[in-house]
Amino acid sequence: MAIDYKLLGERIKTQRIAKGTTQEHFAEHLDVSVGYISQIERGITKINLDRLSTVADYLECEMIYLLEGINKKRKFKHISNQKDSP
Repeated sequence: MAIDYKLLGERIKTQRIAKGTTQEHFAEHLDVSVGYISQIERGITKINLDRLSTVADYLECEMIYLLEGINKKRKFKHISNQKDSP
């Protein structure tokens, strides 16, 4: 799978704006420069998976959405370790 970094950057920018945060605040949270954020959002700079995971967490979205545009809601089944009471 080839990553389209321009589309990835556009999705990151869209999510950042939807969250109502600036590039400056976003960069501060990630401990990177504003220039780096700008380059990612324009698809100029590649982003590694660890950083992308942090970005997705901050933007409150799934990595698969940022990578592929697929918007999945996770459904978790609660598993209890306790035995049912009679």
